[in-house]
Amino acid sequence: MTAFIGRREFITLIGGAAATWPLAARAQPPERMRRISVVMPFTSDDPESMPRVAAFLQGLQELGWTDGRNVRIDFRWAAGDSDRYRRYAEELVAIAPNIIVATGSSALGPLQRATRTVPIVFVQVSDPVGAGFVESLAHPGGNATGFTQFEYGMSGKWLELLKQIAPHVKRAAVVRDPALTSGTAQLAAIQAVAPSFGVELSPVGAHAADEIERGITAFARGSNEGLIVTVSPSAAVHRERIITLAARHRLPAVYPYRYFVTNGGLVSYGTDSIDPYRRAAGYVDRILKGEKPADLPVQAPTKFELVINLKTAKSLGLEVPPSLLARADEVIE
Repeated sequence: MTAFIGRREFITLIGGAAATWPLAARAQPPERMRRISVVMPFTSDDPESMPRVAAFLQGLQELGWTDGRNVRIDFRWAAGDSDRYRRYAEELVAIAPNIIVATGSSALGPLQRATRTVPIVFVQVSDPVGAGFVESLAHPGGNATGFTQFEYGMSGKWLELLKQIAPHVKRAAVVRDPALTSGTAQLAAIQAVAPSFGVELSPVGAHAADEIERGITAFARGSNEGLIVTVSPSAAVHRERIITLAARHRLPAVYPYRYFVTNGGLVSYGTDSIDPYRRAAGYVDRILKGEKPADLPVQAPTKFELVINLKTAKSLGLEVPPSLLARADEVIE
């Protein structure tokens, strides 16, 4: 015989069950909170900061990690300052996060000197093997793994690009930070190809804004001159000043990242500066789930971008070769 439950009985039954739901919810163990620390190269209000943070957070969220729910994310903003990188390394190791995300060699170096046990995922590091950060790309072997930005030899392409867009250039200032291994290596790669292009190079220090201004101003006193800006935290932080100096002294200039050109620079060739943060979220997820950095291979860039600012070219009286325009990933008019 089939039993029927009347409307009143049904409401009473559901009401009684609902009364027990909060108790059941309270009885469930809370989700374990993990801690992620992130060292960023700019200031928090730099226009380049938010897209990177957004890419990282979105990547984490797609993998089930939400800030404030099951992870706590602490950001440190180094603003290209070497003293801050060292101080933040000590601070972060002291709070013992589950994992640290580090941007560039300037962040990774102090962190690895401070700890060889806390897992680190790095982005935008050149030659991590040569710098001693990992044993090999396929088998990092230590507490760090991540994503490289380019081989140093690629730096020679910046000079090639400068000569393509400004064939008259006979002298070029190279803005680099000599305190960084990457600064010396990038300059060496450019020096190696300079004779074949008939260009004399003049290194300019990039450690601080005043040093950059003095160096470029002292260099730009002749004719047939150009400028190459290599990768360094300081050059990135002071990019507006560098772009202004290049315009003031009418120097055709090649930069390593798109954001220099969107700010008024002439041309850039380099890796996507946002995508590595999204990819880093994948390694963070795998490490939080139990994998070790030592077993996760270091990954190389998947794409290089050529960006040209035609408005800046016109202001310098330059005619961009059609072959170069055809190769460009983005042309700003």
